[in-house]
Amino acid sequence: MPTAVILLAAGQGTRMRSDLPKVLHPLAGAPLLHHALAAAAELGPERLVVVTGHGGEEVAAAAQEFDPTIAIAVQEEQKGTAHAVLQAAPALEGFEGDAVVLYGDTPLIRPETLARMSEARRGGADVVVLGFHAAEPGAYGRLILGPGGELEAIVEAAEATPDQLRETLCNSGLLAADAPTLLSLLGEVRAENAQGEY
Repeated sequence: MPTAVILLAAGQGTRMRSDLPKVLHPLAGAPLLHHALAAAAELGPERLVVVTGHGGEEVAAAAQEFDPTIAIAVQEEQKGTAHAVLQAAPALEGFEGDAVVLYGDTPLIRPETLARMSEARRGGADVVVLGFHAAEPGAYGRLILGPGGELEAIVEAAEATPDQLRETLCNSGLLAADAPTLLSLLGEVRAENAQGEY
């Protein structure tokens, strides 16, 4: 099945206290962005879209330095993750296949992990969300599973009930789904949350 990768690289990275866009901070001789792009490239994507925002020109230049065929989408206002992914829609017009959503500031994501996500999609999962267990989940969103282990909801910590906050299965934000379905579903997301984001 053909695959597209949407790599989100629009965030400002305020916690880093730097004017340099977060994804351009160096690690092991390369910007964080290049490490994430290298993992994405292992999937052999038919289309690769980098969504830029803060420091967009610099981030776009770094992405196309890695691979000149990368498409660039711009998130003019940072209105949340769903909004960021939707900025890639024009670059995916007519694409029929899976979309994998990655982040430019996750340099340690392994190609093997992405391959397992793709395998789960081929195995019949409608949407594959990468989760992790944390001893102290804090502000991470929680993955709420049903009795059969199926994903029922993704709940932001600020919106979670006390029972949901006791869950230790956290949302990494990485996901894989049929591209047209994903974009259609994200188009229905509303900014009805504590952050006012999509």
